[in-house]
Order: sequence, then C-alpha cells, then structure tokens
Amino acid sequence: MTRVLVTGGAGFLGSHVTRLLAAHPDVELVVCGDVRASATPGVVSETVDVTDTTGIAPVLERHGIDTVIHLAAIVNPGRDVDLEYRVDVEGTRHVLDACIATGVRRIVVSSSGAAYGYHADSPAWIDEDVPARGSDEFPYSKHKRLVEDMLAEARQEHPELEQVVFRIGTILGPTVRNQITALWDGRRILHIAGSDSPFVFIWADDVAAAMTRAATGGPAGIYNVAGDGALTVTEIAARLGKPLLTIPAWTLSAALRIGHALRLTEHGPEKVRFLRYRPVLANDRLKAEFGFTPARTSREAFEEYLATHPGVAAP
Repeated sequence: MTRVLVTGGAGFLGSHVTRLLAAHPDVELVVCGDVRASATPGVVSETVDVTDTTGIAPVLERHGIDTVIHLAAIVNPGRDVDLEYRVDVEGTRHVLDACIATGVRRIVVSSSGAAYGYHADSPAWIDEDVPARGSDEFPYSKHKRLVEDMLAEARQEHPELEQVVFRIGTILGPTVRNQITALWDGRRILHIAGSDSPFVFIWADDVAAAMTRAATGGPAGIYNVAGDGALTVTEIAARLGKPLLTIPAWTLSAALRIGHALRLTEHGPEKVRFLRYRPVLANDRLKAEFGFTPARTSREAFEEYLATHPGVAAP
C-alpha cells in the first residue's frame, strides 16, 4: 500500500491528483503538502512550503511517506522571477533532498515541454531523446531545464530513488486561464507569417490519471505527456470562427521591443520565439513504455476547453 505526499496538492492540478489517489485501492494515505489546506475528502493536510529547507523531511517521516508527487510550482510565471526560482528550482532541490534523506522510494515530478526550449532547429515532433536545452530568455523554461539537470544528477548519485519525470504539454481544464488561452480571447488570432505554431494539449484529468499511475506502479523514466495530434494556429482560428492576424516575425519583434521599452507590454521581442518554435511533444513513449494513453486527443481537449469556457469561440 502506497503512502503519498503531493506537494502543491491544494492547487488546480494537485486537487485533481489527490482526489484520484484518495479513491485508489492501492493507496493507503494521501497527504496534501501545501501552504493551503486541501478540500479533498480523505486527504490529510500538512503545511508545506517548499522554499523552507527544513520543513519537508519531518512531514515525510511523520507519515511514513514512500512516494512523493512534486507539483508545487508557480502556475502563471512572469511576474516575480526571483520567487519563481525559489519555488521551482530551489523548492525542487529541497523536496529532492528530503526524499533522499528519508528513504522515499519514488518521486514523480511535473516538468514541462518548456524544458526543451523554443528553438528553430527543434524537430517537428520532439521525443524524450531530444536534449532538454531550455531557453534562457524565458525564466520558466530556464528553470525547468535547471530542474531537469538536478534530477539527472540525482539519478546518477541516488539510483535508489526512482524518478518519474513528466514533460507536460499545454494543460487545459475547466478553470484554466493563462498566457496561452489569452491568445484565443481576442477578436482575431495572432499568427506569425510562415509558421504553423502547432499546439499539443492535454486535459487536466488525463494528467492527474498519469500521475496516479506513476504513484501506484507505472515504470520509472522520462515521458512526454500530451494528447495525440496537434492543432495549428490556423486550425484553432477556424474552430473559433475568428480571422487570423498574420504578422511577419520581424514586425512583431520590433513592436514588442518598442512596447516593452515604453512599458506598454510585459512581453519583449523574445515572445516571438515562444510563438514560433513551441515544442510539439510526441507521446509514443508514454503509451508504449509507460502504458498510459490519454483519454482525449489534443483536439478533444481543446473542444472540452471550449465547452467549459463559453464565449471564447465566436457566436
């Protein structure tokens, strides 16, 4: 019987994960480790701040935790880079150190497709053999790469701690609103000339189901987590019934450079790379080796998002 601690367990994704774990027959105990209390029935709440170097190990020992799902992170990055580093990078170090010190058997980490970075020379479909290079101009991407480097080092030095690392695509869910979904809210859909800019989506329930499998017996390893297929910006615009606003990359870059200098926008010219070279995640290894197939394709996840967000698509 597995005894699981979920960092960030009271958050959007964490609440989905703790609910599934609490109902799983092979899970004896679920502890939500968060600065907020969990509202999930059957889940024990413990105050855990991952930026605290000493507060995690005592919780693991007190509850006899053998598996940790590490979800604590800044959900909407870009506002406070120093805080993001403390939570995402240093926080992961603290959780990892506590797991090693207390003999935890397995850690499951929510990484991101952003760990691959936004590069013009990335393959059309990225599998797990592609290096996680990150992109230093995007703190979120850089932090995910630093975390992946940390995990790789731990796999060499502490093989007794099994790792499942999920590089997750764009998560959609009934309450999700972020810098990606904001691209769809206007009257026109931004399109960089000459770029398809495909998106891969994954519904929140599918991510939670993959996490639950990882905590209860799935094989260790690194896996991309995304639904089958991808949607281009042109396909998204057509589904939303909105016209494309097609702009050359250099024009948008110049406009963002000026706008950022005048403090009219928080986005700089690097945003163009984010829009042009998004990593498109292949999920073959997730299905063939990890043994998990998302219930929804990228297109079906997008349709479910639209069903739960009336008003995004044109009437």
